[in-house]
Amino acid sequence: MTALLIVDIQNDFLPRGALSVSEGDVIIPVINQLMEVDFDLVVASKDWHPKDHGSFASIQGKAVGDHILLDGLDQILWPDHCVENSAGSEFASELNTDPIEHITHKGMDKKIDSYSAFFDNGHKKSTGLDGILKGEGIEKLYICGLATDYCVKYSALDACNLGYDTFVIEDACRGVNLSEGDSDKALEELRAAGAHIVQSKDVISAC
Repeated sequence: MTALLIVDIQNDFLPRGALSVSEGDVIIPVINQLMEVDFDLVVASKDWHPKDHGSFASIQGKAVGDHILLDGLDQILWPDHCVENSAGSEFASELNTDPIEHITHKGMDKKIDSYSAFFDNGHKKSTGLDGILKGEGIEKLYICGLATDYCVKYSALDACNLGYDTFVIEDACRGVNLSEGDSDKALEELRAAGAHIVQSKDVISAC
């Protein structure tokens, strides 16, 4: 059984969004095409922060990109983004949401961030996604979305650790790249963890 996980295709991560990812909108037609593949399950994640989330630079009185300790963990500070029920938290209007059968919300605890669609950054709480996938008998998981070097990477690392045969669809992802080459480093880290790095055309032709 095979699933597609679409990570954080939300307005705030698109160009002109609060935390824009360069070319974040370019991957949406690719993802829409991927959803035409006969996956057994299509799921998606959303950042879903309270307005006073501790990862927001505005709350900490510091600059975007600064690091602090948040609940004992190193935390990079971000612009306010994906505040629950805001326009920025909504899926991009161009994304075809009809095939999505489950949406996982993450980052809801203001004391800890959650890059992964499976766990918070301290692995203290599960989002419940693993239980949903395991309940559907999913063994092979394809992952795409935003951003390669953060939420896609950590979701894929957790997927590997949870025992899924994990595939990251490179051309259906884009990275933040706060430092040059962050996305390439993320892909190398994922390969080392056992994930397969693939292209959308290969997924479409194989499925």
